Amino acid sequence: MDPVSLVLGAAIALGGFAFGRLATRRQARESLERQRREEQARALHGGQQPPQPLCGCGHHLVFHDKETKKCQTQVVIPGRWTGQPSSTYRQCMCQGYRGPIPLDEYYAPDLAEGNNP
Repeated sequence: MDPVSLVLGAAIALGGFAFGRLATRRQARESLERQRREEQARALHGGQQPPQPLCGCGHHLVFHDKETKKCQTQVVIPGRWTGQPSSTYRQCMCQGYRGPIPLDEYYAPDLAEGNNP
């Protein structure tokens, strides 16, 4: 191998490493900014977030089938519980969502526009 190809390969590897570090830092910074905005919004609304439709298994309502009401997600079983070297997955054993049903959203036209009857 000639020295030029070694230097070029090292430069490509170093560039990829630097790009990965910068991208990760940018994602972390964006995540922190989003979290701060959510905390500020919660503080403006009395510190309470609206109740989430969570099941007993901890999964959201959107993960439950509409007809059978069974949970469609998979749960992770850590390998240390089963004596295996890696984690395994299995279907969630939740029998159905029994929490509060979210209210439907309706659109009401604005009465201040002057097109009311």
